Amino acid sequence: MKDIAKRVFEVEIESLQHVAGLIDDTFTGAVEAILAHTGKVIVIGVGKSGLIGKKIAATLSSTGTPALFLHPGDAFHGDLGIISSDDAVILISYSGETDEVLKVIPFLKWNNNLIISLTGSATSTVSKNSDHHLNINITREACPLALAPTSSTTAALVMGDALAIALMESRNFQEEDFARFHPGGSLGRKLLTRVKDLMRTDNLPLISKEASFTDVLLSMSEGKLGMVIVGDRNYIDGIITDGDLRRALLKNQDISKLSVADMMTTNPIIVDETEFISQVEALMMEKKITNVLVGKSRQIVGVYQIYNQ
Repeated sequence: MKDIAKRVFEVEIESLQHVAGLIDDTFTGAVEAILAHTGKVIVIGVGKSGLIGKKIAATLSSTGTPALFLHPGDAFHGDLGIISSDDAVILISYSGETDEVLKVIPFLKWNNNLIISLTGSATSTVSKNSDHHLNINITREACPLALAPTSSTTAALVMGDALAIALMESRNFQEEDFARFHPGGSLGRKLLTRVKDLMRTDNLPLISKEASFTDVLLSMSEGKLGMVIVGDRNYIDGIITDGDLRRALLKNQDISKLSVADMMTTNPIIVDETEFISQVEALMMEKKITNVLVGKSRQIVGVYQIYNQ
């Protein structure tokens, strides 16, 4: 079974490499044409190509290009009305001769729609009637009987992803834009949520410069942040993390001789409460820390902990 799985991967990778080699200026033309259109993108296909089409439409929509999937069967029964003349239409048919897809073309021509096709034949009826043809011709299907669409649907899917990403980068689509389209997901929450919404403001572990080692240890334990803050909310002198504590003990095991000044970091990172969680967590990952102080200059209003979610 493992050998079969590996063979499928190898065959599909081989086909994708072949399709990648077929990409030419037509791809650029298709992207530029979609960008020039003010309407949405309609993706059409049947069977397995239809399933791939749904995913392509979803990816386009979530990356800044409004799109929807239309089944040609529904189109024949009144749904052609959703296609405006300023819409671009992507037709997916590996053979390029799928009857249901061919029947849609006369309307698209009459409606002056931009037609982009994904087929495995540059001489097919669908490709010949397209403004831009993207060749997804594969070397072979992964199915040993060459019956079940496997490599061909993967090629169509990846070509759709390539279109979506090219459009996304052309539109300068950013993380914040992606988050607006995904407000219900963890990524959306992280990209749209600000530090002030999640920071801890109560019972902060504050100690004075004169605190004893025991005071530091008790305050750190009670605070449950893995750190203590030296000073008060109006002016902080520094912080002591559990790592600072361990390093101080390694240097001097006589705790009676350890002072706060010996252990604390005097230039801790302080972030503004209006910053986005995504930006702050990126900084924390870079600095390899789990807590940051929140405030301005030496005044603090809270602490943000990266694992508090």
